[in-house]
Amino acid sequence: MNQATSEPTRRGAGLAGRLLVAQVLVLMAGALTAWTIAATVGPSVFHEHLARANVGSTPAQILHTEAAFQSANAISLSLALLAALVAALGVSVYMTRRIGRSLATIADAASSVAKGRYQVTVPPPGLGAEFDALASGFNQMAVRLAAVERTRRRLLADLGHEMRTPVATLDAYLEALEDGVATLDAKTAELLRAQTRRLARLSEDISTVSRAEEGQVRLALRSVQPASMVTTAVESVDEAYKAKGVRLVLDIAADLPPLSMDPERMGQVLANLLDNALRHTPAGGTVTISAGTSPRTGGVELVVADSGEGIPAEHLAHVFERFYRVDTARDRVHGGSGIGLAIAKALVEAHGGQLTATSPGVGQGSKFRVLLPADG
Repeated sequence: MNQATSEPTRRGAGLAGRLLVAQVLVLMAGALTAWTIAATVGPSVFHEHLARANVGSTPAQILHTEAAFQSANAISLSLALLAALVAALGVSVYMTRRIGRSLATIADAASSVAKGRYQVTVPPPGLGAEFDALASGFNQMAVRLAAVERTRRRLLADLGHEMRTPVATLDAYLEALEDGVATLDAKTAELLRAQTRRLARLSEDISTVSRAEEGQVRLALRSVQPASMVTTAVESVDEAYKAKGVRLVLDIAADLPPLSMDPERMGQVLANLLDNALRHTPAGGTVTISAGTSPRTGGVELVVADSGEGIPAEHLAHVFERFYRVDTARDRVHGGSGIGLAIAKALVEAHGGQLTATSPGVGQGSKFRVLLPADG
């Protein structure tokens, strides 16, 4: 433990020592240069001024005067250079230690982050904008890594939970078939197919959202009329809405501009939003999907609004995260995987658009707004 914590300190001290040696070499080079120039230029210039001023009647007097100048010049220059060297060395030691301590602090913090302690922060060293930016960037990185780690842990936990049910069902039925307790009739076959489809859909959804968030999803862009895309999405879910007894209202403005988009991917976005609204709207409720021109951007705004359960304010910022559920138990009953909204957001952003969610509160419905940019 002591060895691990002392290693960054040794690295910091080593750097501080190197900086100090470099400063001393610079000071010595400056002092040597000043001494050389003064010793070379000073006597000749002084001799020339003596000749112009007619100082000294004999060569001996002139030599004595020049020797006095050289002696005084050497003493004063030596004292000045020594004082300057000591002062500069003191400043160099102070600044070197400050830089060394700051870098050692960052090195220790980096070591902590490497060990998974993301709560560490680095105070601004006050050594200039560059060092402050380094400390700020490190702190932001630590916060981001902490968020990524929390998401990773939740992702693995939720993914394990999602897979546990279909895997357990498949295992139980296969064991029953092997023991002769159950027979492979049409009902059993359909149940097994449903569980395998659930696993396949989960795998495909994770792959889709991962590619979209990493910017690797391929979009087959072409000019599409938003009205026809919305109408197709509504028609695909109409039977499910009727079966649950939820009213689906379509409101499309006239003269919507065509947009460059991948109709299949955007159809997937609307399907996920409509499916989410259906799952959270009780029988007798209403879901409205509208399409209109955005007065702010000139693009097209698609809105899916429901009269269902609503979203508490503290959950609004998280509804687009993978596997996030406002109410875990209730959503599992509804059958949602918790990844549909994450896919929708990633695909909308891949088109250069925005997807946002709002809700007045619990029991007051929710609204999901897709803003797609205009062509050009």
